[in-house]
Amino acid sequence: MFETLLLNFLFILFPVLIVVIFFENRANRYNSKILVCMSAFTMILCIAKPIRLEMGFIYDLRYVPFILVALFGGYRNVLPLYLILNVYRLYVGGAGILPSFLFSTAVLLIVPYLSKWFIRQSANRRIFWATFIAALTMGIYLITLGVMKGTLDRQFWSLTFYALTTHVGVMSIIMILIEQIITNIKNRDRIIHSERLNVVSELAASVSHEIRNPLTVTSGFLQLLNKSGNISPEEKEYVELSLQELNRAEKIVSDYLSFAKPQSDNMVYSNMLAEAEYTKNIIMPFATIHKVTVDFRFSNTLNTSYDKNQIQQCLINLYKNGIEAMKADEGGTLTIDISEKKQNIVISIKDTGVGMAKDEISRLGKPYYSTKEEGTGLGMLMVYSTVDKVKGVIEVESEKGSGTTFLITIPAMAEPKNSFSAAK
Repeated sequence: MFETLLLNFLFILFPVLIVVIFFENRANRYNSKILVCMSAFTMILCIAKPIRLEMGFIYDLRYVPFILVALFGGYRNVLPLYLILNVYRLYVGGAGILPSFLFSTAVLLIVPYLSKWFIRQSANRRIFWATFIAALTMGIYLITLGVMKGTLDRQFWSLTFYALTTHVGVMSIIMILIEQIITNIKNRDRIIHSERLNVVSELAASVSHEIRNPLTVTSGFLQLLNKSGNISPEEKEYVELSLQELNRAEKIVSDYLSFAKPQSDNMVYSNMLAEAEYTKNIIMPFATIHKVTVDFRFSNTLNTSYDKNQIQQCLINLYKNGIEAMKADEGGTLTIDISEKKQNIVISIKDTGVGMAKDEISRLGKPYYSTKEEGTGLGMLMVYSTVDKVKGVIEVESEKGSGTTFLITIPAMAEPKNSFSAAK
């Protein structure tokens, strides 16, 4: 029995190992299909090599991969497993085909329904709930078996003990491994993104300062030349055009400087109320032009240290993007909610616009990527850079045609000893 149990555990561990070895660093749209295929193969192996107890009962771990795919993948991914499970069970034959079909159907209808709720949970809670659902599933199955058997003798209770402990133990171990893989991927992506932002910040700061000096000198000489009475009107027009272009170049340089490190003169220790109200007032005329209603709520009492200019620009960029996403629908609602949760400042910015696909969300914050035809991507890069500097995290929820929600979580900080000027 113990050897078969280890073999079943290796069957279930197989897809996890394949992901770590081959797919952890290669995200693509076929990954979920490959995982479903490997889970189906695992499920077939578990049915083909069941665990045999000394008293004559047999059971297998087919529902462990079935439940995992149902919780992480929802109905779309678990439906092929359901079909494969029942076709193969019919092929194996023997008693219990009808109960297996009815029970797998019940699991198919109930468990994937919890998928979206399950994914939103924390890692520890996902481990707990996946283990609980596996134990509950096997418990209901055993209760059904006991009712059909009619007598609950010592052999039945031995089967119950072995089946429940095996499912709980295997599901717990597999979920811990899965959550560790997810954590490693997130940490790796966060480190890569932070390094990218640091490179952009350093490059922007050094290049911008070097460019500003010749721009200032050139602009000064052109202004003196423009006041001269020895140039013709046509030449004066050329000078004015040159000054306009220099001003535009100055603005571009200023935009790049926004990626540099926070300036000490702009640092404050506050709950962001002043910045939130200021940016809301700034964006209201733009929202009115595009028939967008702004719903603003503020209920935060936690403070943190930040560069007020960068935070203001960060919020304005997000507000502006949300309003522009609703232009095609001729209006909508921009919901701004700034609250607190477990010593974190939580900023939620939600629009009812066109939304984004998953691949678009995954590319947000990368240099020069934009979902707008005329966009440069620098606005979102600045948003991610600013949030990264205050040790914050950005989560994006969006679907095509259903709007987008940016959820920014910033940890609260104790007031520094050498305190910055606090915003009133």
